[in-house]
Amino acid sequence: MKNLIKMKKIILSTVLMAIVVVGCNQKNKQEESVNPEATENTSQLYSCPMHPEVTGKQGEECSKCGMELTEPVAQTETVSEEVKTVKVAATPFSATVDANVNDYLKVKNALVKDDSNGAAAAAKALLATFNAANTTSIDAKMKKEYIEIADDAKEHAEHIADNSGKIAHQREHFALLSKDMNDMIKTFGTNKKLYQDYCPMYDQGKSGYWISELTDIQNPYYGSEMLTCGGMVKEL
Repeated sequence: MKNLIKMKKIILSTVLMAIVVVGCNQKNKQEESVNPEATENTSQLYSCPMHPEVTGKQGEECSKCGMELTEPVAQTETVSEEVKTVKVAATPFSATVDANVNDYLKVKNALVKDDSNGAAAAAKALLATFNAANTTSIDAKMKKEYIEIADDAKEHAEHIADNSGKIAHQREHFALLSKDMNDMIKTFGTNKKLYQDYCPMYDQGKSGYWISELTDIQNPYYGSEMLTCGGMVKEL
C-alpha cells in the first residue's frame, strides 16, 4: 500500500513537472513573437524639424537648436551596390559646368552673408559665363539639353542680377537657379566635390535646396537669421 501511494506521488510530480515545462516553453514562444516588434518600435529614430541631420529618440533635444526631435526618420533597407545611384563621370565639358558652378557658388555665398549687392554682381558674372560656354565638345542631343537648362538658369540669374537691394526676391530665384544647377551637374558631371543641402523651413519645405562646396551648413535663404538651419542631403 505504501509503495502504491509512493508511486502515485512520483507520477503526480512527473505530470506537474511536464505541465510547468510546457507552460514555460509556450511563454518563451510568446515572448519571442513579441520581442521583435518591441525591438522594431524602439529602433525608430526621430529628427529635428530644423536640423534633419540630428537624430535620436523621440522627445530628445536637438544638439544644435534645443528643439524636440519629433519627425520620424524613414526606415530604409540596405541597398545593394548594383542599384546605388551612380555618380556621373566628369567629361571634357565638365570644365564648362565647373565654371558655371564657381559663379553660382559666389551668388550662394553672397546670400549667406545677406549681401544683396554682392549676389547681384555674382549673378552678372554667372550670366557672362553661361553666354561664353563652348558646347562644341558635346553632341547635338547633349547640346540641346545644356541649352534648355542654361536658358532657364540664365532667366533666374537675371532676376538676381537686376534686383539688388531686394534680397527676398533674389532668394526666390536662387531656389529655382539651384534646381537648374543640380540638373546640369546630374547630366554633365563635375570635377568639383559638391553637396546638395536642404532647408525645411524655406518655402514650406518645397524649394529650400542649394548646392555647396562646404560640409558645414551655411544657409543662403536666411543668412544670419538662421545660418545653420538645414542639413546635407547628399554628395553630388
